[in-house]
Amino acid sequence: MMMMQGIRKAGQGFFGKLVIAVMFGFLILSFAIWGVGDIFTGYGRNAVATVGKTEIGLEQMRSAYQNEIQNLIRQQRRQISPEMARALGLDRQVLSRLITEATLDQAAQRLGLAVSDETIRNLIFDDPSFRDAAGQFSSARFNDLLRSNGYSEQSYVALQRTTILRRQLSELIVGGLTAPLALQEQGNRLRNEKRAITFARMPASAAGEIAAPSEDQLKSFFNDRKAMFRAPEFRTADILSITAETLADPSKVSDAETRARYEAIKGQRFTAAETRTVQQIPFPNAEEAQAAKAKIDGGDSFDEIATERNVAFADLTLGTFTREQMVDPAVREAAFALEEGDVSAPVAGAFGTVLLRVTKVEAAHVRPFEEVAAEVRQELATSRAAARVTELHDKIEDQRASARPLAEIAKELGLALRSAGPMNAALGRPDGSREEALPGGDATLQAIFRSDIGVDNEAIRLPRDSGYVWFDVTKIDPARERSFEEVKAEVEKQWRVDETATRLSDKARALVERLDKGESFDVVAASAGLTIETAADLARQGERPELPGTVVAQVFGTLAGKGGSAAGADGGRILFRVDSATVPPYVRTTQEAGEFERLLSSSVSEDILLQYVAKRQAELGVSINEAAFRNATGGAQN
Repeated sequence: MMMMQGIRKAGQGFFGKLVIAVMFGFLILSFAIWGVGDIFTGYGRNAVATVGKTEIGLEQMRSAYQNEIQNLIRQQRRQISPEMARALGLDRQVLSRLITEATLDQAAQRLGLAVSDETIRNLIFDDPSFRDAAGQFSSARFNDLLRSNGYSEQSYVALQRTTILRRQLSELIVGGLTAPLALQEQGNRLRNEKRAITFARMPASAAGEIAAPSEDQLKSFFNDRKAMFRAPEFRTADILSITAETLADPSKVSDAETRARYEAIKGQRFTAAETRTVQQIPFPNAEEAQAAKAKIDGGDSFDEIATERNVAFADLTLGTFTREQMVDPAVREAAFALEEGDVSAPVAGAFGTVLLRVTKVEAAHVRPFEEVAAEVRQELATSRAAARVTELHDKIEDQRASARPLAEIAKELGLALRSAGPMNAALGRPDGSREEALPGGDATLQAIFRSDIGVDNEAIRLPRDSGYVWFDVTKIDPARERSFEEVKAEVEKQWRVDETATRLSDKARALVERLDKGESFDVVAASAGLTIETAADLARQGERPELPGTVVAQVFGTLAGKGGSAAGADGGRILFRVDSATVPPYVRTTQEAGEFERLLSSSVSEDILLQYVAKRQAELGVSINEAAFRNATGGAQN
């Protein structure tokens, strides 16, 4: 792994960030900007893409894609299926990276950039990964590490050479670039500006009474917004899920087995240790503590002594502890030797001399077998069922390989099959109710909506390897336009929402005009029967419960001293006036400013590099063979 880190070392800096930042969606946008119209045309059978005169081969794409999946598996510490990788866009990201690298390689060649053999030699000789125990370069270690990581000497040298050239090119374009001061100051304003406002809430009721709409009004409203009332696509699917929990059969666990397991774990699981609630009064020395104890023995109460010593009631109680939880040995032994309500003799604790009182004792308690038998029995059954998960997985996969539907497999193996749906992509049902959560959650739901009827879908591995989910899409009801009659109630509800919002907006606009003409906020709010509130130190990203993000955004889009309004919660609106806008001075010598300057400069550099790559790609020409791309990444063929 150290050797692999060394390989990547030369790619750090701006270029490394560029490769990470360039996602396929950005490249598509760049191609559109620069007029590359043939990006998805075919090319050579074994070329996934071409950039100018450079071909990205099928094996090159396949290898890079598999390496990226393995990297993701190591990062996530779980298996990543090909379907999941494609859903994450990993295939397109890898292709984007390879296209970017090919673009930079040709740009470097065009500019005549080169790396000498001596530079490569020094880089290898200076790499600590290739040194022996004496700190000297070891050709044997060099060859062993290359071989174990899948490199030949020639391929490793070629990789180092191209990586250094790409880095040189990026430094040639943006090396030493610093974000302009004006941009830094503007960034400081966006990050640190604070505003204070006076505001008032306009509830939905402030719109007044809204008469019932006519049929023609509703139909006109509906016709203008048919897409809003369109029925989404609904899908129905058979789902088979196996986990240790669902396979567990507590009835097959005997009473004797359950009792034995209970006895084995009751000390750790079902035994509550004795606890004591302890109070203490501290003293500067043993003599004063002994004098106080004598007063208590003579009839004074512990509370009276505490008051006399100016110990507040809230500070009197140490807490409730088990014996193990008390860290001071002297205090622990004294506290657990007392009866409930008794006061100790002076105790020389680790933090001074104290008097203790135990106000409550909870005796140790063991939950009886009868109380926890069902819980223990279920755990035993689940533990035993875990071994069946892999066995059943293999049986189901064998059956799936024979193209048998899940319904038949479930019946043969005696497993419960769930028919889910019809449901939309948010688990909504046509009648407005919600489908119960699916096993596997969002991963299963998304996979169902990416699949089709008759497709043999891969099993979805549940988190922590706890089980598997299979599904067959059995029915698809396409999205469609609904008739006015179907959605009349929804149309009227939305019409009222829009009408209320329009009236509130008109009323708020009139009030804002009065504010901007100089009337005080108090007078304007009072005339509308509104209650005045204030908010200070509002930050641009500082959404608060009482001020939604839409309101904060509008506040920062309004000049200081001016009024405005924005939609609030529950269909209401918020009227406001910006009382002040303050921006702390931008002091470039602070550590925070230095870090901000570095981040901003890096962002500017990446933007310039992205534009450079897009322009070079437009000049070179980019073509992608979609069939070869799907072949390399295991995607479905059209």
